[in-house]
Amino acid sequence: MSQRIQSIRGMQDVLPAENALWHTLERTAAEVFAVYGYEQIRLPIMERTGLFERGVGEVTDIVEKELYTFEDRGGESISLRPEGTAGAVRAGIQHGLLHNATQRLWYVGPMFRYERPQKGRQRQFHQFGVEAFGQTGPDVDIEQIAMSSRLFKRLGISGLRLEINTLGTPAERATYRDALHGYFSAHHDALDADSQRRLDRNPLRILDSKNPEMAELIAAAPSLTDYLGEESAAHFQGLCDGIEALGIDYTINPRLVRGLDYYTRTVFEWLTDDLGAQNAVCSGGRFDGLVDQLGGSDTPATGFAMGVERVVALMEAQGVALDDLAPQAYLVHTGDTASARVPALAERLRDALPELRLRVHAGGGSFKSQFKKADKSGARLALVFGDDEAADDTLQIKPLTDDREQERVGLSEAPARIAALLADARG
Repeated sequence: MSQRIQSIRGMQDVLPAENALWHTLERTAAEVFAVYGYEQIRLPIMERTGLFERGVGEVTDIVEKELYTFEDRGGESISLRPEGTAGAVRAGIQHGLLHNATQRLWYVGPMFRYERPQKGRQRQFHQFGVEAFGQTGPDVDIEQIAMSSRLFKRLGISGLRLEINTLGTPAERATYRDALHGYFSAHHDALDADSQRRLDRNPLRILDSKNPEMAELIAAAPSLTDYLGEESAAHFQGLCDGIEALGIDYTINPRLVRGLDYYTRTVFEWLTDDLGAQNAVCSGGRFDGLVDQLGGSDTPATGFAMGVERVVALMEAQGVALDDLAPQAYLVHTGDTASARVPALAERLRDALPELRLRVHAGGGSFKSQFKKADKSGARLALVFGDDEAADDTLQIKPLTDDREQERVGLSEAPARIAALLADARG
């Protein structure tokens, strides 16, 4: 017997039984983004490697250690996208979407990072991304925090907490970087190997360390808020005032820096205590310099990314209400005459009831075996069509989820009766 081929480590299948969670999230997110005026954009999963080196930053774990990169047949270095913002900016520049215009965009799809698979962190994972271009003030930052908060409420997710911070401008951060470098250099022996590697290249990333042995050292490090100019301080105060006006609770976390180089000023995260170590379900902020960095004109921008797998895990943990994807009716049939008419009958029902989720039995079998499959499918109704029903143009309808009697109706009356029974079942 030949060896079975398994999925690649860290790249998981989403099976039909799990898809109600994904469907509920995807539908709800699309609805929420639309009511805020965000339009969907679909981006390729592969880009030139240079896009991520320039956009994400060469001195990041993503580019240094996690990119899936290969040389194509033309000799060009290509990478699977590790995140979506750089691709969205590239598309905006390439197609002229950002020229003297504001844009509100969103996308969803798989991302790829080569890292050790664990709960809540896979090599292929999925994200929603939201990006707004062309607006400078904190109002759009506030809008995106409000939009993400509304999405979680619509999903029925509770217990999240919001943390915010500001990273200032690149010039302010450069001054702060020098202060951090001096501070951590004075404590070099207390740094772990990763932090020692980051010290000269990007000391801000040391603040993002999850090593508990360094927590006290990091807590005593200089704070970026002490290095903010007047404009950045006013922007951050406006952000705080706006969030408070919405009645959203938040905490200022001066050690929140985010792992990507392109962020400026606002950064935020929605966190949960229900998923263990992988506690961030939505992260974002402002990236005013990225469009210019990637070859476009100077364009302010802000956005966030939300991990689909983590939100799905949170929905499952909290038992949120899910979209019902099971068939509503299961059509069983027997007899040569009846079975020959079943495809046309099924299409007639679908024409009359466009929203009806109807599964038609295939593969033959007795009524008893077909009814077992109807019960297993989760359908509320079994529609019975045999040679007797074919002879007098009737259909029998048998409720499967309550004790009502089976009834026989004419084919012309069947759609209305099916609709009425399903409406009664919904209560």
